[in-house]
Formats: sequence, structure tokens, C-alpha cells
Amino acid sequence: EIVGVDSLDDAYDVRLKRWRLARLTALAGFSFQQVDICNRTELEEVFRAHACDRVVNLAARAGVRRSLVDPWAYYQSNVIGTLNLLTCCRDHGIKTFVLASTSSLYAGSAVPFDEQRPTDRPLSPYAASKKAAEVLCHSYAHLYGVSTTVLRYFTVYGPAGRPDMSPFRLVQWISEGRPVTIYGDGRQSRDFAYVDDVAAGTLAAVAVADGYEIINLGSEQQVPLLEAIHIVERLVGREATLVHLPPSPADLPATRASIAKAKAQLGWSPQVKIEQGLAHLVGWYRDNRSWAKDIETA
Repeated sequence: EIVGVDSLDDAYDVRLKRWRLARLTALAGFSFQQVDICNRTELEEVFRAHACDRVVNLAARAGVRRSLVDPWAYYQSNVIGTLNLLTCCRDHGIKTFVLASTSSLYAGSAVPFDEQRPTDRPLSPYAASKKAAEVLCHSYAHLYGVSTTVLRYFTVYGPAGRPDMSPFRLVQWISEGRPVTIYGDGRQSRDFAYVDDVAAGTLAAVAVADGYEIINLGSEQQVPLLEAIHIVERLVGREATLVHLPPSPADLPATRASIAKAKAQLGWSPQVKIEQGLAHLVGWYRDNRSWAKDIETA
């Protein structure tokens, strides 16, 4: 049985969140509470009402560039929210906690990134807030025996994905004939991890959490942004109009995961290649274009 907790805030278009939620609430064994994890009193009521034995924290303010504008919102959600969840775990005897973290912590490192790389010099308030959450998890694992697995997600994409992520933007912009904004020359690359693969890795982590571990979840592939654009062009059947802007100092030039630890400890490896994953995203967009075309992606 799963209890979903979400504030359904407007950090990005709520229609995407409600589309996902409608599909979850139709499933047996799922219930939903509209609660902000930053509200400790309301969160405590959720834990008192449900005898949970595991907690997965997927709640966060995400995205590098927006964290430059409103870092306070990121620290409230990512740090205070995580602290509240950990405290509820401690108070209710819950010994398994999984935290969704980010590859954005690997600032200034050569790819591929492995979990032993230093992550003490984040380039954005977003990355810094996730580092703070990771450190809190270590403290609670050490002090209170809350076994925590920190999963550093690489660029997660797929149907109904976040609209500030490049895959959603590319599909929308190219489909609608809008200019495609690129920060830099487009040769920057990302490790794109398909949502189904990341979900499977997360479930595997829930099953084996013990002590304190940090594990990467990525595709182990490095795809230049221009290559991703060309794939979407082929899938959509339309050529992109590129607009280049200066690169952002908060962005990493390249990401690629080392997933040897995930393979060894979780028995996990990604199954979906970038072409297949983007095809799923394009198909979803076509099916939902009547409203997805109006999602804010600027």
C-alpha cells in the first residue's frame, strides 16, 4: 500500500502533476494526501494516520536555473522538507529511507561520475540544497539508525516529465515550430535516464536499504544536446530553429554516470535507450497536445 504526499504547488504547471495523479489514484492500494512536507504539523498527522514502514522522498524543488532566482524555496523544500521527513521516521520507528538526489552535485569533475567523487563545491543553490539533504540523511542514519540510500538521479525524462527539462522543451518547441533556445554551442552533453528505469532502480533501493549508501542512477550514456535535438526532429518530422544564448555558469558541461555500484548492489541496469525514450515522450505529447502545447517551458 502506497500513501502519496504532495503539495501540488505551482513550481511548474499543475496540470502535469494532476495528469500523473489521476493515473495513480485509479490504482488499488494507493491513497493521496495533499500535504506540504515543509509543514511539520500536517506531515506528522500523515505519519500518525498511516503505519508506514518505508519512506521514499521524491519531493523537491528541482532545476538549476530557477534556483538562482528563488533559492529560499529550494532550501525550504529540499532541506527543511527532508529534515521533517527524517524526524518523522525517527519518531515513528521507520528504518528505511530513500532520498532522490542529483547528478548536479558532480561539479567540475571529469566524466564518468562515480559516487566517490567530491561533491563539496556545488555550482547552484539547487545542488547545494540537495547536498545539505544528503548530509542530513547521513546524520540520521548515524544517530538514529534510519537506513538511507541516496540515489543521485541523472537527467530523468519521459512522458509527462518536468517542463523545465530539455527533453520536454525540445519536443514542445519543435512540435509547435517555436525557436529552440540553447545555452552555449549545443555540444554540452547529458546522461538521459528514462523514467521507467529510474523508477525500477528506486524500488530496488527501497528493498535493500541498509546503513548509508550513495548510488548513481543513470543510463551510462553521454548524449550531446544537438544529437538529442536531431532525434526529436526525426520523430516529430520537423526541423528545429536554433537560437544560441551564452552558457550558464551554473550548468555542468557534461554528465555521465558510472553505474557499477547500482549494478552490484541493486542488481539494476537501464533498459531504455534515448531514441526509444524520446519516442515515448513524443507519443505522449501528441496524445496530450491540446493542453501540453500550452505548458510554460520558458
